[in-house]
Amino acid sequence: MDASQHTKRIPINQRPKFGATTSSNEDEAVKVLFEKIHQEDSALTVIFCSPRYDTKKLGYALEKTFASESLIGCTSAGEISPIGYTDGSLAGFSLPADGFTASSGYIDNLAGFEISRGTRLVSELIADLNAKQPTISSNDTFAFLMIDGLSCSEEPVVSSLYSALGNIPLFGGSAGDNLDFNRTLTYYDGTFRTNSAVLTLVRTKHPFMVFKTQHFVSSEKKMVVTEADPNTRTVSEINGEPAGMEYARLVGLAEEELTPMIFANFPVLVKIGGTMHVRSIQKVNNNGSLTFFCAIDKGAILTVAEGVDIIENLEELIDNIQDEIGVPQLIIGCDCVLRSLELERNQLKYRVGKILSKNNTIGFNTYGEQFQAMHVNQTFTGVAIGHNHFFSETKAGTT
Repeated sequence: MDASQHTKRIPINQRPKFGATTSSNEDEAVKVLFEKIHQEDSALTVIFCSPRYDTKKLGYALEKTFASESLIGCTSAGEISPIGYTDGSLAGFSLPADGFTASSGYIDNLAGFEISRGTRLVSELIADLNAKQPTISSNDTFAFLMIDGLSCSEEPVVSSLYSALGNIPLFGGSAGDNLDFNRTLTYYDGTFRTNSAVLTLVRTKHPFMVFKTQHFVSSEKKMVVTEADPNTRTVSEINGEPAGMEYARLVGLAEEELTPMIFANFPVLVKIGGTMHVRSIQKVNNNGSLTFFCAIDKGAILTVAEGVDIIENLEELIDNIQDEIGVPQLIIGCDCVLRSLELERNQLKYRVGKILSKNNTIGFNTYGEQFQAMHVNQTFTGVAIGHNHFFSETKAGTT
């Protein structure tokens, strides 16, 4: 089937709009983005902003300019825009009320997060969504999470939300700050906030596919975590040796050579439920311990990962999306910052950016991704939204 055969011209007031600007002035950036993505009747507007912006000035400009719209967002470690990967920009998208319904809420004080708070938020959002738009079908809704990327709270939050969501698929990303590891923010109700998360439920008449892809496989190099603190995501010993030194030995380097670029090229894998998941290293600490982007337990068996062709992997994902829902009118993407570093090192960032641009992708580089019940690393995760006529044409025998 040639998915492009099913692409019809949709009236402009029924299409998602997306755009970006590299203007460094907060007022000007918001004005330009508003002109690109504003809809007279929008269900949801989302922004991804570089930490280079003054968030107080940016927040004021956003609240003033998008006053009548439901607006959420977060800071990033790089943006995905209509021209591919960008840095230092303000990017965003809007979903039209004709075809989409959305309900958003937030969780504050993640340090004191309790499961009941996640359950309560999901119940409130489902009730609000049902009041706005009764369910269309059994698979008409998805959940999108943005969360403080330095909170170390993703695991309990995403597990709680996913359990409460039932059959509603979940994806999301951890807010970033360009590898400064200083302050990561979510945006909700006119305010940028730390130590918080924003959850949105989207109901749509259009077909969609929530996805996750990674381009790493296991090597023969294994290690056992012999000392760790999951609460701070710190591993102090591997194979009974200082973690940084032992990891460096396994990847064939000296400890002083360890950098974010090395971590991007040599993450580790852990098997959970029969599936290998990437666990990426954030930094090596002064005491020789390693801080990860995910919690690591003492006794965990890790494997040094080996990369496969990232472009081939991405193109396979796009093929699967088009087979499932046709040509996407929008992809909302959460792409790990370490993937961006790897692409940069291997001089592939432009090529991958072009693939994303060609497939109408908007999103951001993250400090971790969420997929269903899992907080994961070094993946490209998101939702692809197709056209509502794709399924009817397929059923009519045009495949």
